[in-house]
Amino acid sequence: MTTAARTLDPKRLRRLDIQGYDSVPEDHLAEIVPWNRLAYGVCASLAIAGTALAAVPLLLAAAGLALWAALSPVHPVDHLYNHGIRRLTGTRPLPPRGAPSRAACGLGAAWLLATAAAFALSAPTAGYLLGAVPATLATIVATTDLCIPSMVFRRLILGPPKPRTGAAGGVRPVETVRVPAIH
Repeated sequence: MTTAARTLDPKRLRRLDIQGYDSVPEDHLAEIVPWNRLAYGVCASLAIAGTALAAVPLLLAAAGLALWAALSPVHPVDHLYNHGIRRLTGTRPLPPRGAPSRAACGLGAAWLLATAAAFALSAPTAGYLLGAVPATLATIVATTDLCIPSMVFRRLILGPPKPRTGAAGGVRPVETVRVPAIH
């Protein structure tokens, strides 16, 4: 991969910072941002398919994936990228996910469980209505980097991310990005 400086649109960078990537250098984010969306795309696909088919097992699998993502700084799908796909693309590993992103996954897990329960209890209208929420929210973040649950988490719990400053104002310190190995 080239070492040329990469930048992101300020709006996109802000959306990623809201998700908890505010300590990741911008050039790193710019390189991996399309791959960062892979996990959200997989989750959106599972939520859409599980809801459309009223498939309780698929919704439970999606909820399990979301719960794993909530409890771990590395989304399960990120492991596929970090230990496989990136070797083919020559890109850096995905950084650990921040608390806002993990909280969003926790909310998604609970919502998917409620959706599965509605279908299991023969309440399909409730199931479809409930399932539309995580399917829509995951699709939005997968296509725009706008994570509404992360925004709510930031507003209620963490507060806004610190603004990044340009070269003229100096760059605020960033943490080293470490990706845990699979054991």
